[in-house]
Amino acid sequence: MKDKIPGLSSIRMKLAGFVLLLVIAAIFLMYIFHLPMTEFVVGLAALIAAWFGGELFVRRQVHAMSETAKKIADGDLSARTGLPDSADELGRMAKVFDRMAEILQQRIREREKLAAFVQLNPNPALEFAADGELIYFNEAAWNLSLRAHRDHPRDILPDNTANVVRDCIQSNQSRHSETKINGRMIAWSFYPIPSGNVVHCYAEDVTERINLEEQLRQSQKMESIGQLAAGVAHDFNNILTVIQGHSSALLAKSLPPEINGPLQAVYFAAERAASLTKQLLMFSRKNVMHLCPLDLREVVGNMNKMLARLLGETIALEFQPPAELPGIQGDAGMIEQIILNLAVNARDAMPEGGKLSIQLGAMTIEPSYLDTHRDARGGKFVRLRVTDTGCGMDTLTLAHIFEPFFTTKEVGKGTGLGLATVYGIVQQHEGWIEAVSKPGQGTTFEVFFPVAQTEIAAERKEIRPVTPVVGGAETILMVEDEQVLREMARDILRDLGYKILEAPNGKEALTIWKQKRDEIHLLLTDLVMPEGISGVDLAERLLADRPDLKIIFTSGYTAGEINLELFTRSQAHFLQKPYTHAALAKIVRNCLDKNAPAKAAVN
Repeated sequence: MKDKIPGLSSIRMKLAGFVLLLVIAAIFLMYIFHLPMTEFVVGLAALIAAWFGGELFVRRQVHAMSETAKKIADGDLSARTGLPDSADELGRMAKVFDRMAEILQQRIREREKLAAFVQLNPNPALEFAADGELIYFNEAAWNLSLRAHRDHPRDILPDNTANVVRDCIQSNQSRHSETKINGRMIAWSFYPIPSGNVVHCYAEDVTERINLEEQLRQSQKMESIGQLAAGVAHDFNNILTVIQGHSSALLAKSLPPEINGPLQAVYFAAERAASLTKQLLMFSRKNVMHLCPLDLREVVGNMNKMLARLLGETIALEFQPPAELPGIQGDAGMIEQIILNLAVNARDAMPEGGKLSIQLGAMTIEPSYLDTHRDARGGKFVRLRVTDTGCGMDTLTLAHIFEPFFTTKEVGKGTGLGLATVYGIVQQHEGWIEAVSKPGQGTTFEVFFPVAQTEIAAERKEIRPVTPVVGGAETILMVEDEQVLREMARDILRDLGYKILEAPNGKEALTIWKQKRDEIHLLLTDLVMPEGISGVDLAERLLADRPDLKIIFTSGYTAGEINLELFTRSQAHFLQKPYTHAALAKIVRNCLDKNAPAKAAVN
């Protein structure tokens, strides 16, 4: 009935029934006891007042709170009673009710924000019940399991997850661990939530970070070894310069056979030692490069005969150049050194014979390739692949093959510089090298060179007649901190007729310059010197005073010391240590006679 009459409610029906009951009772009593109508009217008025009082001060507030509660239950969290502030009990109750509704709305919004944060978090997030059961995970956790080639996040959890969860809740402390699944390293962090008796877990795929850290450590190690190798090569080159200089000067004279033979042995031994220091400089990237456009098909093709003799009859050499191949910017001699070193290693790995295959091809490195090849870079590259059918290497050996002086060969059969040299040359060419090998399954080296931006033009070689080296009467200011080397160069040049002014460092050279500035025709200076004045600093000061001064720089290594702008401006020449008697005499005469372009002057 009350559902069909919208104006009626349970409270209102109860009030109406109660009033009707009282009225009937009052009429019955008046009839029995013959009471006057005045008392009846007063009583009826009191009941009516009570009716309207309940309607006005009770039912309306209760109805408003009831309707508001219904709206909140239906999802309208913004619903409020809208009753005016009142000091009575119902007014205070309505105020408390609205405050409760406001707090409820705020809490639910916070939970929704938290739920959205976890759900949309790019990092994996999971929740565990007190018994270790996984009760929630976000989409990032699902994606992590797929990257690890698993069907569900529970399949990548640590084995002791249940124990870790229980320990977190009991101790109220966080726990951390790492697991490795299918090559992916995952870091786990568990945090207890006492209020909910649950544990929240956050996971992170740290594979790339660990790879980068390992790459950085390897790079720092190789850089430190390279600096050591460069320092050793620099000092050793000074010693070899003295040996080669004096021995070549003596060989130029007519000596008895019993002296000439041993002297030639000394000279050739110094040459072999110089080739070792050259390899050290290549590894440490401290040698001078002569970059030019190259077609690797021609470089490898020109080496075919030499490689065939090097490998011997028991090893078959296969090389089929592609019809087309982009050019690169490189040093032909250095790249030949790469191929030779790889071929020698392959030969030694096939003592009973086998096959060596050399392949060339263009390759575009995509982002997906970078995920599994830590040294790679995106872009277009030319790939040189050298594959042998030899004994192969295990994982431990493979991790050290590019370190200098590391070798698996017997004592006296290898210097351990071959692959270290290859590594340094490739780095200088802004490329990288990869190696794949397994015991008994051969080895493959892949070298990547950036594609040149310009096309390769046909190289024209100018044939110049060989002319005898002659001396002169000019004055040379020679600056060299190694006394034995300075004395040797002085004797060679004096024998050729030059007047020599010597200085062991830049400060003394400046003093000599102030005294005999107008007499000096040529500055011959080492690049690296003590006393705070390098060869470049000295040259800059003297050129400021005499822009026409002719300059020759010498050094055991040069990267980082050569100022190309200075070479271009001054038309300076460069003489690499160790040098021979003839090389020193020739470059001095050429520099005094004319100034060739800086690139041609770097010998």
